[in-house]
Amino acid sequence: MSEAQNNTKSYVDLSNNLSMEELLGGASASSSFAEGSIVTGKIVEKRQDGALVDIGYKAEGFIASTEFRNWEEVKNGDELDVFLEAIENESNMPEISLSKANFIRSWEKITSEYGEGSVINGLMKHRVKGGIIIDLNGVEAFLPGSQIDIGPVKNMDEFIGKEYELKILKINQERKNIVVSRRALLEESRKDRRSALLKEMEVGQLRNGTVKNITDFGAFIDLGGVDGLLHITDMSWGRISHPSEMLELSQEIEVMVLDIDFDKERVSLGLKQKSQNPWDEVETKYAIGSVVKGRIVNIMPYGAFVEIEQGVEGLIHVSEMSWTKRVTKAGDVVSVGEEVEAVVLDIDKEGKKISLGLRQKTRNPWEVLAEKYPAGSRIKGKVRNMTSYGAFVEIENDIDGMIHVSDMSWTRKINNPNEVLKVGDEVDAVILDIDPQQQRISLGLKQTEDDPWSEIENLYKIGDVVKGKVTKITAFGAFIELSRKIDGLVHISQISKDHVEKVKDKLNLNQEIEARVIKIDKDERRIGLSIKALEEGYTEDDLKAAGEEVSAALKPGMDLVDMGKVLDSALDGLDIEEEK
Repeated sequence: MSEAQNNTKSYVDLSNNLSMEELLGGASASSSFAEGSIVTGKIVEKRQDGALVDIGYKAEGFIASTEFRNWEEVKNGDELDVFLEAIENESNMPEISLSKANFIRSWEKITSEYGEGSVINGLMKHRVKGGIIIDLNGVEAFLPGSQIDIGPVKNMDEFIGKEYELKILKINQERKNIVVSRRALLEESRKDRRSALLKEMEVGQLRNGTVKNITDFGAFIDLGGVDGLLHITDMSWGRISHPSEMLELSQEIEVMVLDIDFDKERVSLGLKQKSQNPWDEVETKYAIGSVVKGRIVNIMPYGAFVEIEQGVEGLIHVSEMSWTKRVTKAGDVVSVGEEVEAVVLDIDKEGKKISLGLRQKTRNPWEVLAEKYPAGSRIKGKVRNMTSYGAFVEIENDIDGMIHVSDMSWTRKINNPNEVLKVGDEVDAVILDIDPQQQRISLGLKQTEDDPWSEIENLYKIGDVVKGKVTKITAFGAFIELSRKIDGLVHISQISKDHVEKVKDKLNLNQEIEARVIKIDKDERRIGLSIKALEEGYTEDDLKAAGEEVSAALKPGMDLVDMGKVLDSALDGLDIEEEK
């Protein structure tokens, strides 16, 4: 049988021994007690699990030990206020509660002495969903998790069992609950400290702080009540990709105050400003033309950035990476982290730019070639590339010279270099000009031989009978290759005494013929030939007249080959129409 049952039995036994008058007297006494009120009682017996309390009623009430704050200190004879929940329970004992009496007393005291916005001390009791239950001298209050601290709280258990000052946010009389905040007091205190701290600060001042937060654009530094922004651009004179490369959370650092906005309470901080700007002495440390060592820290399509010292970078443009190769991507020549030596080409102190050259470490090979091969020198090389206007011939060290079509033949009009050369041919050529600045070398193919037209008077005279091979047939005549690769023209009017409708009706390609020289025009580099002038009876006057006839047919400066192409095309068109 439990102790409570024993207590009940003892009270029942006691009542059985009472007289009717005593019972009526007890009933009368019970009417003086009001359920739901607070009454005073005295501890008459302290037991292991609780205490019997005499409230002046016919039977004592029982209070469990768990309702006492300091159970070990409780002793017989102690007086205390209890809450009378029921005059008699099922065991005919008064139902009393110490905790409820304490709550009511505490609630009345707190609500009378403290209102919303008041500050009160509270003990962190235990965690619940969304926050912590607080003991306010017998009254439980709720502290939301968002109101525990200024920043997010990762572990609320760290606060349990500790006492703090709290601000009352809300009191609900009907529900008998209170909501409190620790954060509100911290923010108020911080605001006061912030105002005082801002008044102490000055631009240029050095302050100690703690790294509070790190972002992509910088770090927020707690200066003891004021957060300042240390932007990534103010962390180092050198290049950094992210603030975390220099800082870590909770790190203690010394920073310089760069700017203060008192209205918005914002502070801008600097770390690099604690040391001298390396660009201040860059012109004296790195003279133009000097060689510097550095590390490739970044590569862009147009060039590579070299860190010469912390905070000082130079750019090697792709055009300054090689004398001979056309570099389109800097990454084809250098790589990030590579140590290089370069020559200082230019310094823009205001713009914080240094132009560097990689190729300048060696002498300009174009200048070397200009000294090695003065104009008129002969070289041998291989044709590496062809364009419509010339051929590129390798001289040495990947340097090419160009033979323009106009420098391929003394005697012929070359329209495309493939008429004379092809890729892979080994050729002899003459250096005509070397321009180191423009990196151009002009070569001549025809200059390897003497210009036959310079001595044309000694080679041919009016009236000479010559032999040659038909190399081209046009609408207006046929070109005959003579000695020294000189071409002569047999005009259609000089093929036969009879009328000739088409040149190809009388002459064929590669046909060997004889003709007589009727015209020599050194300025136009033309030799007029006549087949019909081979016939007997042609006098000097006849030869002269024939030459003038050909000159009249061909305008001065006219390109015979190009004109022949036009006429040939027109003639071919006529042939097609005739066939139709």
